[in-house]
Amino acid sequence: MKKTFQAMGHGFVWFWLSIAQLFVWTLAVVAICLIPVGVGIYLTPPLVDAHRRFADRARLLAHDWSGVAIPRPYLPEPVQRPGFLGRAERCRHLLTDRATYRDLLWGLTDPVVGVFLAAMTFALPLYGIEGIIMPAIYEVFGDMGFNDWYTGIHVWHGDPDAAWWCVPVGVVLLVLGLKAAPWFERVHGRWTGGLLAPADAAALARRVTELTRSRAETIDASAAELRRIERDLHDGAQARLVAMGMTLGAIEHLLEKDPAKARLLLAETRETSVRALNELRDLVRGIHPPVLADRGLSDAVRALALDSGMDVEVTGALPRLEPPLESAAYFAVSEILANAGKHSGARRVWIDLRLDEGLLRIGVTDDGMGGASLETGSGLRGIERRIAAFDGVLALSSPPGGPTLVTLEIPCAQ
Repeated sequence: MKKTFQAMGHGFVWFWLSIAQLFVWTLAVVAICLIPVGVGIYLTPPLVDAHRRFADRARLLAHDWSGVAIPRPYLPEPVQRPGFLGRAERCRHLLTDRATYRDLLWGLTDPVVGVFLAAMTFALPLYGIEGIIMPAIYEVFGDMGFNDWYTGIHVWHGDPDAAWWCVPVGVVLLVLGLKAAPWFERVHGRWTGGLLAPADAAALARRVTELTRSRAETIDASAAELRRIERDLHDGAQARLVAMGMTLGAIEHLLEKDPAKARLLLAETRETSVRALNELRDLVRGIHPPVLADRGLSDAVRALALDSGMDVEVTGALPRLEPPLESAAYFAVSEILANAGKHSGARRVWIDLRLDEGLLRIGVTDDGMGGASLETGSGLRGIERRIAAFDGVLALSSPPGGPTLVTLEIPCAQ
């Protein structure tokens, strides 16, 4: 019964959302029609974006209420230039994206088909209640010349027995409506998915675009990492090794003339070699931490938690995964912890590790001040680029005042 009443409430919400989006759909279509006269170039992007927000809300509700997962089908947005030319390019991008037209088709048909399916979740039970109380309605409004039809039964003031025939029909409709409400909700979710899910061609085009961008970003990130390693070697270990060579040359000349000073230089050389070795170890650890190679992602994340200056709690355990994937996930968690410590002022962090049906899920929650954003956070953007090479996604929830929740999902083969 709980699901029935939930479906009725959901249907009522669906009903009014469909009516509201029809208004936005009308404005978006008018704006597109005004593009040839120039006005539409300014009106189309914000109105199409507003209609997309309605479509995104429909996808979200279809998933939450009907269990129908509907991926977001839009092509990645290009960098927009300022001025009129930038707006014109944005209009061109929107109008060449097939998902825009699928949204408009949904916006046109949902107020008919969708409203009918949504309304049936609550209208049919209410219609059954009307039949059950028909004798009372008839009695109350009888003096006003009550005249109505109820499922083929003519109820009017001159035939008082007809109202009582509506009672058993109303009971049947009420029971049927209560039973069918969840079914209407599921059908509505499938209907929404049929129109708002990406078409095969659009999904393929979006996938190609994402892979092209991901490949370019991965290449750039790899080149930057190689430059960092080269710089660290040149400025750190290499400089110390050169200094050691010069010191050893000086020791060679001092062995016979001044053995005491040669011993001092040997001690300094030994200390220099220790520092060079430590720097090389730190550099190697930055490329691929030994604990990650030896014990896997779970223990490596726990080692990160111990080294952090915050109170970090790690839950969950993972089997050994592919080394490149473990490395990407490890450095992603390391960056998130660093951001929490430097920018959010967090004191406590909770890390949850899960492997569910071939999907690695990592959730990192902190009690900091919040306000993190993918648009302004270069570290988060770097994490997103790193896991994108593995078809991973990053989701961020960071309202002002906190808490901040970063969720990573990466497909993997066990």
